[in-house]
Amino acid sequence: MDRRIERSRQMIMQAFIGLLEEQDFEKITIQGIADRANVNRGTVYLHFTDKYDLLEQSVETYLMMLVDSCLQEEGAATELSRELLIRAFTYLKEHASIYRVLMTNKGIPTFRHRMTQFIQGNITVVVNYMNLETGIHRDVMAQFLSISVTGLIEWWIVESMPYTPEEMVEQMTKILEARLQLW
Repeated sequence: MDRRIERSRQMIMQAFIGLLEEQDFEKITIQGIADRANVNRGTVYLHFTDKYDLLEQSVETYLMMLVDSCLQEEGAATELSRELLIRAFTYLKEHASIYRVLMTNKGIPTFRHRMTQFIQGNITVVVNYMNLETGIHRDVMAQFLSISVTGLIEWWIVESMPYTPEEMVEQMTKILEARLQLW
């Protein structure tokens, strides 16, 4: 993609995220986005059909940026490793302002939902690969764990990251290894 086109898209998305931090999604207008990005309305419409398309593409872009930050240079990870999780938490910490807006804006549950879906897909692969005999349905386990991980990430970001990425991964590992018997 042409660098100018990519730069315009990036400026528009950043302006959009900035506005989401200040106001509800429903109150945001294309003109407001254009003004914040210092482009005209036509430029916004050149890249996005409307603010809903901008929202969807922003969610996908920022989710993929998070995913890409976790992958090693060799390509996709084949297992859920401590290093992969540390990279994810580190990336989230470095870009906390963006992900705080995307995860906590009440008008746009889209990002949280997509993140949960992505995590669930990866946990499903890991659970199936490990072939654990726990007596727990694999889909139930994947759903439970993905919602737990997403909730933990959201809590960590909202609480201004009170623990380091390494501490968060260590705590997650201990919880999973503890096999808590609550009932």
